[in-house]
Amino acid sequence: MSLDKRDIQHIFERLRTGAVPERGLDTFATGIEKERAEIARQLELAGDGEGLVKFLRGDYGCGKTFMSRIAAADAQSHGFVTSFVVVSDNDLQFHKFEEVYRKVVEQLSTPSCPQRALGDIVDRWIGVVEEMLIAGGADEDAADFDDKVRERISAELHSRTSQGIPDDFVRVLQTVFDCKQEGDLAGAGALLSWLSGSPNIAAAHKRRAGIKGDIGSAAAMAYLQGVLVLVKMAGYKGLVIVVDEVETLLRRRKDVRAKSMNGIRQIVDASSMYPGLLWVFTGTPDFFESRRGVAGLEPLHDRIRFDESNGFASLRQPQLRLKPFDQQRLREVALKLRDLYPTGSPNRVAERVTDHYINFLAKQVTSKFGGDVGVVPRQFLRHFVGTMDKVDEFPEFVPMDEVGPDRIDVPEEEVLLASKALPNDDDDDSLIAQEEVW
Repeated sequence: MSLDKRDIQHIFERLRTGAVPERGLDTFATGIEKERAEIARQLELAGDGEGLVKFLRGDYGCGKTFMSRIAAADAQSHGFVTSFVVVSDNDLQFHKFEEVYRKVVEQLSTPSCPQRALGDIVDRWIGVVEEMLIAGGADEDAADFDDKVRERISAELHSRTSQGIPDDFVRVLQTVFDCKQEGDLAGAGALLSWLSGSPNIAAAHKRRAGIKGDIGSAAAMAYLQGVLVLVKMAGYKGLVIVVDEVETLLRRRKDVRAKSMNGIRQIVDASSMYPGLLWVFTGTPDFFESRRGVAGLEPLHDRIRFDESNGFASLRQPQLRLKPFDQQRLREVALKLRDLYPTGSPNRVAERVTDHYINFLAKQVTSKFGGDVGVVPRQFLRHFVGTMDKVDEFPEFVPMDEVGPDRIDVPEEEVLLASKALPNDDDDDSLIAQEEVW
């Protein structure tokens, strides 16, 4: 994979803060070939019209975010639109499907439009509709050409789904087209924001499209189906939605967790109604196995149960297990990053950041944690990139002179995460299923 200077700088800026880069992961990914092959199999099924849900399972530090970012990148390279949603405290509840819908549509991404791509997708689709009409003999200079486009917009949307796309969805897209033809870009943008789930749209824009209110929970997933149809009609194979750090739900109140787990169960059950859509959730074993999480809702637990026999776990089951880093993986990642590192003094970096130093550093950090380095990959990589920065900036700096038994510090919160320390409450009871919303 060839990266430009901007992408390379992005990689190292993200690693310096202990975060996972959003681009260029393929250049230093290692040890996840089988897992990527399974994601590729899922993408092939989705491209053939299957609706699917996959769960990435791994302890803290196993690379769930890294793997999910790779999955999104692979999806785009295979012709899919993607949406990458991170679950944070109190900002997403899975029983409130209007929140899920808004987050998904806000994060739509394509290779040509990496953020908020709904408008770009709509433009691409309108272009496809116009080309179809012209190919069928319509005159694009005729007075009634725009009317034919509006009619075709409605016909195409309604013909592509058996469930029925909301009439408001169709009217909004027709009005967006009208606004663009008239040069009313503000009106088009406002209606696209409404279609993205925004609740703050002026009444005048709504009146023009003949809509009232906002997209509610009961209708949200029907609108998602409309977005999926739109994506495919624009020429993409389908849509991949990544939901990262879903274990954050374990920190919510008992009633909110119960409803959110049931919301995920509904997504699993309805997946076949969304051909070409792949959901990818990431979570810790505690999220899947504790009664605070999936195991507390028996219908969901039964549907996505993790099966392992004598250490063997199929990658094709609903939960794909990610293994923690070991010394060899740390070493291989460091070697790739050294080769990628942007510097005006490549010889000095190669001479100071030697294979011997990398081996020593990887051995040091793995021995410090008894061979289990699930807690420290981001700390290791941050330290390693920082070392290369010092070598690049200071000719007199020699890394091996600075290495000691306690050189890599692991913050206490990382250790707590590794031990899966979570507050206890009074909710050992199973989660109670809530009424379905969609």
